[in-house]
This record gives sequence, structure tokens and C-alpha cells, in this order.
Amino acid sequence: MAAAWVRLCALVLIGVSSGAALASDKTPTAIVVGGGMAGLTAAYELQNKGWQVTLLEAKAGMGGRSGLATSEWIGNTKAQPVLNQYVDRFKLDTLPAPEFVRTPGYLIDGEYFSAADLALKQPATAEALKRYEKTLDDLARSIDDPLNPQATSTLFALDQINVSSWLDKLQLPATARQLVNQQIRSRYDEPSRLSLLYFAQQNRVYRDVSDRDLRAARLPGGSPVLAQAFVKQLKTIKTGSPVSAIVQDKDGVTVKVGSVGYRADYVVMAVPLRALAKIQMTPGLDNQHVAALKGTNYGWRDQVMLKFKKPVWESRARMSGEIFSNTGLGMLWIEPALKGGANVVINLSGDNARLLQAFGDKQMVDQVLIRLHTFYPQARGAFTGYEVKRYSADAGTGGAYLAYGPGQISKYWRLWERPVQRIAFAGEHTDALYPGTLEGALRSGQRAAGQVQDLLAGKSFDPVKAVPVAATAAAGAAAAKSKGNFFTNLFGGGASDKDKAVDQAPAKPETQSADATGQKKPGFFARLFGAKETPAPAPQPAAKAAEVAPVAPPAAQPAAQPAAQAPAQAPASPAPVVKAAPTKAATTKAAPVKQAPAHKPAAKPVHKPAHKPADSKKAATKPAPAKKPATDSQAKAS
Repeated sequence: MAAAWVRLCALVLIGVSSGAALASDKTPTAIVVGGGMAGLTAAYELQNKGWQVTLLEAKAGMGGRSGLATSEWIGNTKAQPVLNQYVDRFKLDTLPAPEFVRTPGYLIDGEYFSAADLALKQPATAEALKRYEKTLDDLARSIDDPLNPQATSTLFALDQINVSSWLDKLQLPATARQLVNQQIRSRYDEPSRLSLLYFAQQNRVYRDVSDRDLRAARLPGGSPVLAQAFVKQLKTIKTGSPVSAIVQDKDGVTVKVGSVGYRADYVVMAVPLRALAKIQMTPGLDNQHVAALKGTNYGWRDQVMLKFKKPVWESRARMSGEIFSNTGLGMLWIEPALKGGANVVINLSGDNARLLQAFGDKQMVDQVLIRLHTFYPQARGAFTGYEVKRYSADAGTGGAYLAYGPGQISKYWRLWERPVQRIAFAGEHTDALYPGTLEGALRSGQRAAGQVQDLLAGKSFDPVKAVPVAATAAAGAAAAKSKGNFFTNLFGGGASDKDKAVDQAPAKPETQSADATGQKKPGFFARLFGAKETPAPAPQPAAKAAEVAPVAPPAAQPAAQPAAQAPAQAPASPAPVVKAAPTKAATTKAAPVKQAPAHKPAAKPVHKPAHKPADSKKAATKPAPAKKPATDSQAKAS
């Protein structure tokens, strides 16, 4: 009897150990929702680690938000290390960038200017642009760590100001202000809709990256070529599969596409926030995440490609990486056509894109062509056709890419970097250093894949906590009352008697060009609708701030600071799980996926795996000349 009992116990132990061994050998599974560059990266990285991955894409083609350009300028390893990593891995062909495209150009009243031309022919405008760049560089230098931009009450206050109000204080000549507005629109969003803290943080990220670093090579075919390279590596891709619901439980996740359910251990959500808001989540997201879905600002853009039999503009402008116009034409991207001729890709962005919602595609193209024809009379005769990409009309995107508005960093900063139970989030909007860029999308896919592997290994992620906004604001207010600080010196109020005496000293008059004092020339919408894009009347310049942040011109008054939002989990009852038979989809040909034109660095697409905080020493009285904010290099959330 005793011997039989021992044998029975041994068999039970063998069965338990065998079951554990089988469980440990089970292939982990993941579903990636979204076939943009972030989703493709996450799926590729997980599959390489031995995971069984199913990628679900709502649209017919892969690659996500893509532009119309037939090729893209890409940065070097300093500007875009992750992008270059994949370009090398997939052995994609690139061409060196000609020297003349490595810095932006300008189209002023139809005349093309390089930076050197501008300094010779319009010195007042060139000097104003340098003053703007230096002031912005000083502001960026006040952020020690771009991953923690609101580290102090002074920096926190910048999030309550919009960029347009700050620009008003600079009192730029009209032409310079038009060019600056257009640059900011193209890379982010309308200056009046953009947080000054976010703008400063992005320029801090790209502070040591030059324009030349951002356009070091040309990638023929653009980002769709990279997307196709990912697609060829993936085993299971299902296009035309819009996700309607996601149900999490203790054992896994069910992703529903219509009546079909896909079951996996973990999920990577790699879709824009507007698309995510349309997916039913069980349990539901907490209040802070729900507010971020509804309230986070996205930059708006419509993209038009005009096709010509031959170039009708100056040869020097041909193939230029970025050309900023003061006439409402947006940011121009001129490139040779694949089969002869030449193309002009025009990015209509910010409020320009919002106003054009009332126009049909042909009407919009006609209005743009009219402006070009005014400057280049041969344009009509050489015109052969057009293509249009309307990001602003895409309900799933709600614009083009992330562009934090005033007060939004205080509420939502890095909110989507942490998983929620079994779901990790990816997408350009989840990358703190390079949002709105191809680099940021690729980085986020790598991060999300790593987090899913950590979850499988048993690592826990602390729940996201709301930023202590109220406490930070109170500290800033107390500091302002005790002595004159950054904002009291800029705007007056609460400063010491000594500070007041300085503030009352007459400001040194500023030399301006003729167009600064005269009436501003009407731009695209002035001619179209009779409206004028004249900068708001700027108040008299205040005395130079002497404390804290090295910002020469005054900034706008901070708005009321929002109260913190505490997360409140509201689980819903789980929906029934429908198990779908595993289907191995044939590799799907990706439709051309081109990245949205440059924003963000200004669209600077740069991602650095580990960003080193800037030197925390206070800036000297005469700061070093500022570097231009890098351009998006067409990497914006393509």
C-alpha cells in the first residue's frame, strides 16, 4: 500500500512538472493594432524575439500616415539613429544630399532666397530671423532635461502660454513674422494653438542637431520603402480589419474586429489618439487617459502635389529640402518627378488647413496654382495634374501628428508611455523626444515591444500618476510674490522696487525694415477671403529679464493653471470572448506609405536612444548663437 502511494505521488509530481515545462515552452502571442511605422516596428521586434504576432490594420494599405513625396530627405545617425539602424539592416539604398538642400530656403513674394541671399538682399528680415532663433535658443537652454520639461515652476508656467503670444513680444518685422509663422505651422501647428513649453522642449531636443544633419541623404521612394521592408519580414498581417473593441482579463486579451475575436497574451496599440478613442475598452481607461484622448491637440495639414512637365521656378530651388513662403503657400518641397518633369509638394498647415475644409480637392489645387502662376507665369502651361492628401479630413487621425496645446503637457506628459494592464501603447504621439516624426514612431515601436516582453517576464509598471499641477503652480506663485522672477521681470507685477526701477527704464528702440512699419502684404487667405494675417499689435518692449531663464524678449501672460486630474479606474463588465481560428495571412503588399511632411523639428525627426540632459549651468550673459530648430525632414508621423 505504501509503495503504491509513493508511486502515485511520484506520478502527480511528474505531471505537474511536465505541465509547467509545457507552459514555459508555450510561444507567447501578441496582437499589434495599427500598421503604421510604429506598429510595423513593434510587430517586427516581437517576432524576432520568437513571439507569434498578428498585425491588424484598418485600411487597405500599410504604412500609416504617409505623404505624397516620391522620396524623402533623411538625417544622419546623429539626427535619426533608429531610422538609420533599420535602413542599414534592410539594406535600403540612399543617395547623398546635395549641399544646397541641407539648409532651408525662402520664397518671398515669389522670389527664391537661400539663407545667404536673404542676408544680402533683405538684411532686416535676416537679422529679425536671427534674433528670433537666438531668443528661442535661450529659451530652449533653460530646459535642463527635455524628458522633464516642467521641472520648475518657471518652466511649468511656459505651458500656459501659446507661441503666438510669445512671438508678439518679439515685435518681428512683418515678413520675418510671416516666415516664422509658416515654419512653425509646417512643423507643429498654428502658433496660437501651440504650447510654448512644448515648442521650447522640442527645440531643446534638436539644439545640437543642425539642419545639415537633418538632410544628409535622400531615400528614393520615401518611407513607403521602409514600410515595405518591414512588411516582407512579418508572417501574419490582416488589412481591412478595423478594431471595434478590446477586452482584457487575467489570462489575456481579446481584440474584436466586427464579429471576429483574436486572442493573445498581450496587445500593442499603435494607432493615433482619435482612432483609439473609437475603440471600446474593457475595463475602460481611467479619467486622465479619456481626457487625453479627447483633448490632446494634433497639428493639421493638407498636402498637395502639383505635377509639371518641366520646372518653372529657379534652378537653385530645385530639390530643396524645405522652402518657406510668406504668401500663404505653406512649406514647399520641390523634387524631380520619377518620370521626368518636376513636382512641387505643398504643405498647407495650421489654420490654413482648417480653413480649407470648405474646399473640394480641385478648388484647393486651383487656389494654390493661382498663387504659383502669379509668380511663375509658365506654371499653368506646364501643369499636368495633382494629388491631394487631406490629413485634416481623416477622422481617425484628427490632423497629422501630436502638437501639445497650452496646458496639455501639464496634464498629459508621457501619459501613454506606460502599459495599461496587458496593453502597451506605440505611435509618434507616445514618444517624448521625437513626437510627430518617423524617428519617434520607430522608437515607440521598439519601446512598446520591450515593454510587452517585460510584462511577460513579470515586471510591473506603476500606474501613471497625474502631475501635481496645483502644487507646482502654488510654488510658482509664492516665488513670484517673494521676489521678481522670470515672469515678473517680463511683465511687471510683484517685482521688487529695484526691479520696478529697471522695468521703468526706457527700452532701447529697435531698428526695423520698411515692411515692419508699413502695412503687411496680404497672404494667401488675405487675397482669398479678404482677411489679413497681420500679427497682433505688439506692446512696447519690456526691459530684458535679468533672472532665471535666458529669454531676451518677453513672453505672453500665463493663463490660469489647470488642476491636476487623478486617475479613476472604471472597469466595465467583460464582453464574451470569441475565439477565432488562427489564420496565417499572406504578406500584404503595402500601399505606398509616405510620411507626412516635415513638422516637427521644427519637425525635426530625431530620436536619440538615450538623451543626455543639457548642462545645468546658467547661461552666460551673451549666449552662443542659436542653432535653427531642426526641421521635420519629412519625418512627421509618416
